[in-house]
Amino acid sequence: METSRKIAIIVGILFIIATAATILSSVFTGSLLEAQDYLVQVAANETQMVFGLLFMLITAITVVSIAVMMYPFLNRHHEIVAVGYLSARIVEGVLLIISVLALLTLMTLSQEFAATGAADPSNFQAAGNLLRTLSEWAFSLGVGLIFALSALILNYSLYRTKLVPRWLSAWGFIGAVLLLAGHVLAYFSVNSLGILDLPIALQEMVFAVWLIVKGFNPTALASEPAKTEMNEAQKRLS
Repeated sequence: METSRKIAIIVGILFIIATAATILSSVFTGSLLEAQDYLVQVAANETQMVFGLLFMLITAITVVSIAVMMYPFLNRHHEIVAVGYLSARIVEGVLLIISVLALLTLMTLSQEFAATGAADPSNFQAAGNLLRTLSEWAFSLGVGLIFALSALILNYSLYRTKLVPRWLSAWGFIGAVLLLAGHVLAYFSVNSLGILDLPIALQEMVFAVWLIVKGFNPTALASEPAKTEMNEAQKRLS
């Protein structure tokens, strides 16, 4: 129980770090990448870009760490669910790293553009647009679609195992559905203005604080191994 309590605190802190790092990454890189002269802006604000990419890497590492820490608890309920959650968060982390690599390449391109002072910027612009689009897609898929799927898996498992109050996991499940719907609508050029992102964002912070303050439900932790042993015994008898 003491180990489970420590892990719950660590997972709660990791959720907060992942959320903060994602926000900070967008703050540092967003204004530069959205500018019309983004090649000039990126070249002129290299330190700002580096900080943004560093925060994106922190997010990638943190989301995978969360899944690794949660795996033993989810595996008690259903191995496939645990593997599914771990796999989804690994994919999310990989997509974030792809986004980082694309932006690192864009930084190199912008520096070359600034150094040469090309009279005809069309080639640089075309390459820059490709790299920026690749980064946007990878980031959007990672923190959007894949994250929504992982949240569905996590909160489904939490609801079944009762490791946290069911109202909290139900809130997370509904929030994940809304987030998924928002990103699907975005692919059809329907902008939800981020409203559909709010429920899961708030739920994750409440969930994180709950883990830090309360931890996992001790009764659910104590009952799961017994259930597993009983199921295995029933399989042997059959």
